[in-house]
Amino acid sequence: MEQEQLVHSFEEQGSNKMITKGVIIGFFIVILLGIGTGYLFAGNKQESASLTNTENGQVVGSNVRKGQVVGSKDEKTFNDEAEGILKKGGIDGEGSYHLERPGGKSQNVYLTSSVVDMSQFENRKVRVWGQTNQAKKAGWLMDVGRLQVLE
Repeated sequence: MEQEQLVHSFEEQGSNKMITKGVIIGFFIVILLGIGTGYLFAGNKQESASLTNTENGQVVGSNVRKGQVVGSKDEKTFNDEAEGILKKGGIDGEGSYHLERPGGKSQNVYLTSSVVDMSQFENRKVRVWGQTNQAKKAGWLMDVGRLQVLE
């Protein structure tokens, strides 16, 4: 009785090499297209950076002006409101900025924000809209979603 061969013979090595080369070339083409697309999008972003961007809370250069509003338009999430002079620094690790308001330190509102870059508005009178968070040390801790320059 004749034994059957259980393992396939790989005598046709040439076609497998062609498939492997094709996969590698295709992979590099996809990578190059991804890099090219990213470069194009980055170029468009840089062009628009010369304008004031009010959607993501960033203002380029010294374009800060009275009445300017930056940040989110979501009034349901950011429904708490306060105004005062924006100063750098929190209290005992809570907040990275605070609003100085009439009445002394007990009236300060301590602020954090993942939406607005508040560093651009230091020492200016502003109105902020945000969401109040629970605090251990701060009398009022707010996550700012929107900011308006008053002075």
